Order: sequence, then structure tokens, then C-alpha cells
Amino acid sequence: MTARKMPVWTPAELHRHLDEGSRFTILDVRNKDEFEAWKIEGKAPVPTVNMPYFDLLDLQDENEEIAAAVARAVPGRLQDKLPASGQILAVCAKGDTSTHVAEGLRRLGYLAANLEGGMAAWGDHYEVRAVEETPRLTLLQISRPARGCLSYMIASGNEAIVVDAARHVDTYTRLAKERGWRISAVLDTHLQADHISGGRALAKLAGVDYWLHPYDSIHPDDLLPATFPFRFLEDGTNFTVGEVGLRAQHLPGHTLGMINPLVDGRYVLTGDTLFIESVGRPDLGGRAETWAPLLFRSLQTLLALPEDTVVLPAHFSNMHEADKTGGYRAPLGALKKHHEGLRLLEHGLPAFVSYTLARLQPHPKAYDDIRRVNTGLLEVDEAKASELELGRNRCALAQHAEARREAA
Repeated sequence: MTARKMPVWTPAELHRHLDEGSRFTILDVRNKDEFEAWKIEGKAPVPTVNMPYFDLLDLQDENEEIAAAVARAVPGRLQDKLPASGQILAVCAKGDTSTHVAEGLRRLGYLAANLEGGMAAWGDHYEVRAVEETPRLTLLQISRPARGCLSYMIASGNEAIVVDAARHVDTYTRLAKERGWRISAVLDTHLQADHISGGRALAKLAGVDYWLHPYDSIHPDDLLPATFPFRFLEDGTNFTVGEVGLRAQHLPGHTLGMINPLVDGRYVLTGDTLFIESVGRPDLGGRAETWAPLLFRSLQTLLALPEDTVVLPAHFSNMHEADKTGGYRAPLGALKKHHEGLRLLEHGLPAFVSYTLARLQPHPKAYDDIRRVNTGLLEVDEAKASELELGRNRCALAQHAEARREAA
């Protein structure tokens, strides 16, 4: 008898379903603390049930098949929580235990599939979308949807510059090889706190310079300097890639060395200064009251750009921030009309600082070590890197409703 092949969703298929707003239910069998720290989120709320794997096991003896034990446990423990019809996606940390859960559900008649590779694979999944793709300029937005991280490749002719590379540098080398590009420079808009930068590793692999503002080469807690060489990325630094120019703008606030590159005079890579629905938090260096006025002035500088300038941030908080093409971008003029943080600039500095301080989320403890890694002060292996990056980024100020929940 041939064993049935378990239906699976790859991370790419999961992203497609989330992006399209497909109707399905998630059964997440990780422990409660893991689930509460990080879960799958889409444009619209996804019905999700958390039932730790071991709570679904009631083995009659050590030789009993796990799927059979799950099938026996589900009616008593999950029947009222799972839909009688419709797709169910079983999720665990690495995609192993959830396979047995999905099989147990299928034996009971549920339409169940397993997330291939689990949350680990989901966390490492990347999507690529073209912001512009013309003979003169190709601008790619590379997203890591599970974490809300965005990076960019700006290419013209056969050259490309990479901005805010994530640690899986093969994503960028593969794209360069496929498109016949030579990576000519790698830069980070700022000292990343929520994820490990791939900037230095990618620059070394490509044999090119790594660029960073000198202020962000110093760890803000103990003021220790970075342990690696880099080129100074300062206000007014200019790059030429093929027929296209890139000019660095120093706009501190989220960090002291924050750079917002202006690409071809039409796109601004706002790093963690300005997001589609929020602004950057100024407290990750422990000096929120001092850095909030810097952020205020930096946002004013951005607002002085032409209204058709397209904002391209380094992070997003929710998938619903994407536009109709699935990209995270918006013309500056459109943001001015509805963006809560930008509209508050009209009320002056004191009001903006009060608004900012009231919406600070708890400082994730892992961010301190991530910044140590990104300044070369701490070395970690792949397992530790994955552990540090667990969960969605928390680089933006909480929105009004979210701030109320944090305060409750």
C-alpha cells in the first residue's frame, strides 16, 4: 500500500494566500510562549488556534502512530475550535511535528495541509517586487514578509547597489547573477537593531566597499566602536550606478547616523525614519527625549521633497500597508493627507514629542545583542542568529489603537 503524500504549503504559497486574503484557518502547535512572541499575520486577520503539540498527544503506548493519537485527541480538545469545512494549515517550529497533526486532521475528514519548514522557513522567506523596471533603471524591493523587513537593489546598466541587505546574502547574489548585474556598492541606512545585517558579508563576497554613517558604527549602550573597516556614508555622499544617481541624506532620529538615500531624484529610501503608516521610534539608543526632536526635524526635511517623491521604507508593520501591487511604497503627497505622525508635525515640536513618547513599545531585549552583532562586537552562529531575529520587527511607533493596548 502506498502511503498518502501529505499536502504542504511552501512559504511562498503561504505568502500568496495571505496576500490574496484567502480564507483558511491556522492550527499552530508550538508552545504558548513561542506562539505569543510571533505568529503568522496577513492583510486581514487569519483565524488561528494555538494548541501545543504535546497537548494533542495521548499515546496509548510507545508504539502507537502519532497521527492516530492526534486523530483521537482532536474531537475532545479541538472540535469546537476548528471549522468543520475549509482549509486548515498546521504550523510548528520547523514543519516536523505539524506533519503528524495535519495527517491526524485529515483522517478525521478535515482539509488539512502542513507548512513546509514551519515558522523557521517562513521567517527566512523572501519576496521580490519591482518598484520600477525600465531600460534605464531597475529598482527592486526585497521583502522578508514574516519579519516586515525591506531591502533594495538599485540597478542601471550592468551595475547594482544594495541597500539594507538582510543576512541571507544569497538572495542578492542570486538576483545579480540572474540579471547580469555586478554589485558595485553595499550600504546600510542605519545600524539595524531588529535583524542581523548582511551588508558586510555581501560587500566582502562581492569584493566592494561597505558604507555606513560613522555615528552608527558605535554601539549606543557602551559606546564601543565597530570592529570592522567601512567607508563613511555621510550627508551628500553621491553614488552613480549606470545612468542613475543616488545621494545620501543624513536624517537622524531613529538612530544618530540614519541615512535616507534619494534615488534618481524620484525615490527616497526612508530607512526607519518614515514608514507607510508610522514613524521610527527614537528610543532604541536609550535617549528618546533627546532623539525625538531630531526625528521631528528629519521628518520636516522629508516633507520638503516634491510630493510625487515615492517613499520606500526599510520596514513595514502589517501586510495591509502594501499597495495593490503588493509593494510597500507611497507618494509623499498621499502620505501627507492621512499619515498620523506626519500630520502631527503641523502642531509643533512639543506635541510631536509627546505623541512619540506616548507610543513607544517595549524595547525588545534581543535588539541589544543584534546591534552588537552588527557592529562586530559579538559573533553568533546560524542557530543563535535565528533566535535573535525571532518575531516581527518593532522599529515603528505604535499606532493609536496599538498604543492603548500596550498601556492597558
